Amino acid sequence: MKRMFFFAVFAFALCAASFAGKVVAEGKSFTALGDYKIETADYAVPVKGEACKAYVISYENSPMKVTVAICKDRKCKKYVVLSDKLSVQYVCNERYFGVEKLGSEFAKDGYKTSDDELNRAEYFHQKLITQGKRPELEATQLIAAFFPMLLNNPTEAIASR
Repeated sequence: MKRMFFFAVFAFALCAASFAGKVVAEGKSFTALGDYKIETADYAVPVKGEACKAYVISYENSPMKVTVAICKDRKCKKYVVLSDKLSVQYVCNERYFGVEKLGSEFAKDGYKTSDDELNRAEYFHQKLITQGKRPELEATQLIAAFFPMLLNNPTEAIASR
């Protein structure tokens, strides 16, 4: 009987762990939002009629969840960053990695960049974050560190836990 109980608990724990997102990276954002944690998403995000691989970024001092959908384009990868406050895209190609506003092609999916929520000065600082191509996880870590600075009013995203 003890073996059956142990087996049942073990099977339940294994199933529960398989449904949870797997933490793939952690780091510091150097903002009021605190440290970040990047997990793989259990779902694909539809962008322009294509199911894109996704990561979910959470911050230590904020209930805000940021979804990063990674879509492959002809010449580069587009990292579509979606949150309750602001949506933008980061573009990675052979020459650079940097931020851009979402274009009109994303409007049919309901994604658009809100100029009211965008810190324009920081937006222009992030047009070129680094030169050269970056691996997927490293690019997502850069997004986790730099995205909070794009928020026009980051104190609204902060909440005590």
